[in-house]
Amino acid sequence: MAQHIGIVACSAEGAALCYRIICAEARRAMGEHCHPEITMHTHPLSEYMVHIRTGNWQAVAELMLSSAGKVASAGADFAVCPDNTIHEAFDLAVADSPIPRLHIGHVVADEAGRRGYSRLGILGTRYLAEGPVYPDALRPRGIAVEIPDEVARERIDAIIFLELVYGVLKDESRTYLYEVMEGLKARGTDAVVLGCTELPLIVRPEEAPLPCLDSTRLLARAALARALGPPSAGTPE
Repeated sequence: MAQHIGIVACSAEGAALCYRIICAEARRAMGEHCHPEITMHTHPLSEYMVHIRTGNWQAVAELMLSSAGKVASAGADFAVCPDNTIHEAFDLAVADSPIPRLHIGHVVADEAGRRGYSRLGILGTRYLAEGPVYPDALRPRGIAVEIPDEVARERIDAIIFLELVYGVLKDESRTYLYEVMEGLKARGTDAVVLGCTELPLIVRPEEAPLPCLDSTRLLARAALARALGPPSAGTPE
């Protein structure tokens, strides 16, 4: 019996992509039209943004806990959060979580270690790029971090919040992201983290100038592994 997956969502497009990946890839192990039970809850992104913009991570954690409680009440055995930025509040939320949680940064770090990467560029919101989520996840594995310069961080932040979270995909934005990757490559990075769960909607790995670690797909696969294995399977909390 597969475990019931809870999705603590934040932004719609990233959460929907994570959900779709779980459902699409489950059939290989479970059979046609089959996937684990999945329950998703999200507060409006606007409620998160009020606290993210003021750096009130305790309030972000409380929203995450509220969603975790709702999916747990619906029967979820564990939860994932397909949003990189709010993982800055993960440690504040996980101790009081009613169910186990998988950490998106740890999932990505495990894959980076498996592939032998030593220096990763981080693409995401400016809050993520400037925050501790990926440095903290990658440092224990001896993996260094590079982030885009300030101008690029602001432009990527705008692409995410004004376009991608609404499902708007512009060719010029895709081209700009590739230009940023070229700059990170010149600074010695050997891969890039798509550290916004909407970035896989616009970045085409076969075109990108660096190998891409797709945080959305990696988290979805970790959730599926956890659901189909024993309770300790998958990436640890």
